[in-house]
Amino acid sequence: MQEIKHRDFSIEEQQQYSRHLILDEIGTEGQLKLKNASVLVIGAGGLGCPVLQLIAAAGVGTIGMIDDDKVEQSNLQRQLLYTHQDLGKYKVAVAAKRLRGLNPYIQFETFTERLVPENAVALFAKYDIIVDGSDNFPTRYLVNDAAILAGKPLVFAAIFKFEGQVSVFNYKNGPTYRCLFPTPPEAHTMPSCSEIGVFSVLPGLIGALQANEVLKIICGIGTVLSGKLLTLNALTLEQYLFKFKKNQAHTVTALENNYGTFCGLLSDGIEISLAELKATKNSYLLLDVRTQEERDEFHIGGIHIPLDVLEQRFGEIDTDKEIVVYCKSGLRSKKAIHLLQGLGLDKMLINLKGGCF
Repeated sequence: MQEIKHRDFSIEEQQQYSRHLILDEIGTEGQLKLKNASVLVIGAGGLGCPVLQLIAAAGVGTIGMIDDDKVEQSNLQRQLLYTHQDLGKYKVAVAAKRLRGLNPYIQFETFTERLVPENAVALFAKYDIIVDGSDNFPTRYLVNDAAILAGKPLVFAAIFKFEGQVSVFNYKNGPTYRCLFPTPPEAHTMPSCSEIGVFSVLPGLIGALQANEVLKIICGIGTVLSGKLLTLNALTLEQYLFKFKKNQAHTVTALENNYGTFCGLLSDGIEISLAELKATKNSYLLLDVRTQEERDEFHIGGIHIPLDVLEQRFGEIDTDKEIVVYCKSGLRSKKAIHLLQGLGLDKMLINLKGGCF
């Protein structure tokens, strides 16, 4: 057993990290590396919650978290840092408070703002490792590019229904996200969790794998998932490891001006919740783009033009009001907005977040 140096850890810290300190692969030296490390987590949602819990418990000395979202009831199915008492509060504020109760010997830094090209590189420069817990392609490309420009390793993950992916990008100048995904998918073809659903345990499984990579990088142990993409199916527990190489053709020298435009989004993605809509319903024209069968079963008003005939019938939309487009999940309505913008509709188009179900 490695001798514990009292000048490095208090008696309380020695008790807190005792199971690490007796591991030959970590010991005092590894725990000190953790204590001196700093990690920034992008997003305090499904992936961010387990990552934050695990790296805080492990003793990472400085943990930053950036997210401008507030806790919603639909988060509670999988985001275990939050409770009903936290509804309406900023996620990062709640997370930091709860994690201080888990480990009072480390520092937390919170940012209740959106990650944008104007703040990303400077923020990343303050941390040793970046963890991406975002759920959309514009943010993923922004995080990747900013990590490259800041010279930081990036621990990436993505989840979809019952499946997840994990990799490490820009580790010791290794392959990046753009080496694996050089171009984004066609706009609005990949739904988010709010649109397609996610198995409650999946973010915990994948987030734990992200935290595992963070600790391995800091402690210098194991084999880092650089140049490798791990996929996991929660229903079958099948795992696959795909290898990929660095592609010099996708070198990043500057950030994109607008990552939404880069990913084929013609708007800033303005959304409104169902609760907000109900409170201000008379202020908008509602456009239902679901099928006739869905419309007959249930609707919240407005005009009805199914998505598959919207291009032929969009001239029927005649209003001076802003337009809230809705469907069952929020995916078809995003496609409808994309279509209408391409057709030159100059009115404000707002997506009903999560749809009406």
